[in-house]
Amino acid sequence: MAGLLPPLKPIAIKERLSILFIEKGHLDVLDGAFVVVDKTGVRTHIPVGGVACLMLEPGTRTSHAAVALAARVGTLLVWVGEAGVRLYSSGQPGGARADRLLYQAKLALDDTLRLKVVRKMYAVRFGEEPPARRSVEQLRGIEGARVRETYKLIAKKYGVDWKARNYDISEWDKGDLPNRCLSSATSCLYGVTEAAVLAAGYAPAVGFIHTGKPLSFIYDIADIFKFETVVPVAFRIAAKSPHNAEQQVRIACRDVFRETRLLERIIPLIEEVLAAGEIVPPAAPEESVAPAIPNTESLGDAGHRS
Repeated sequence: MAGLLPPLKPIAIKERLSILFIEKGHLDVLDGAFVVVDKTGVRTHIPVGGVACLMLEPGTRTSHAAVALAARVGTLLVWVGEAGVRLYSSGQPGGARADRLLYQAKLALDDTLRLKVVRKMYAVRFGEEPPARRSVEQLRGIEGARVRETYKLIAKKYGVDWKARNYDISEWDKGDLPNRCLSSATSCLYGVTEAAVLAAGYAPAVGFIHTGKPLSFIYDIADIFKFETVVPVAFRIAAKSPHNAEQQVRIACRDVFRETRLLERIIPLIEEVLAAGEIVPPAAPEESVAPAIPNTESLGDAGHRS
């Protein structure tokens, strides 16, 4: 019977649930199903191929079979710390498509092209063209001032006492509630954004506004959506001062991702901002040799390893 089933292949990111957090359980594949087994032996089925990103918190163990199945269906596994904030490891390397990786790198390495991409990111994020004749560094400063003011405005809207964006992931409990809620919310956004960037075939580390970090491009893209999605969620929940704030933030983020159709929008937006560089992805060299084993057709996105 198993031989009659079609091989597993990824489905497009836009068709998936955004994110699931898993804690205190053993991820495994039992009877052909991707499951979480708790300490009493109770199995909870996870539709792994229909999820963009699984965030694995402390207390989670993962079998080889579970990791292999997640890889086959193109689901990103991210090992995180308390409240999903500290990133320990990620389950897929970036740059699965050489043509897209070279395209991204060419845009980032050329100062003129990089500035065009940064200006487009600014325009999309704030809904207006950035000031003319400004460098990337100057635009970063202007953006930072607008971001700080936007935090204040949203905090005021929800009646939150806001001082500044300030937290230390090594001393999580010492942070104030608004900052803890924001950190939990942005970690959710970064997780689904990384899944989308990888699915599109690009490299998380090759950024344009942010540079020098393993997730620089993730921050660039996630910041475009941040004030539309997770920041209002974080302040709304912080205003209520619940005892399980981080958990409520995660649930609310998942809901807002669905309501805003975020997973349908991330990859098209990536292509839109990179297209602002006004170059085409590089063609393969004339002397290049086609793969001995051609890639099979996939229902997934360009970067999925079908």
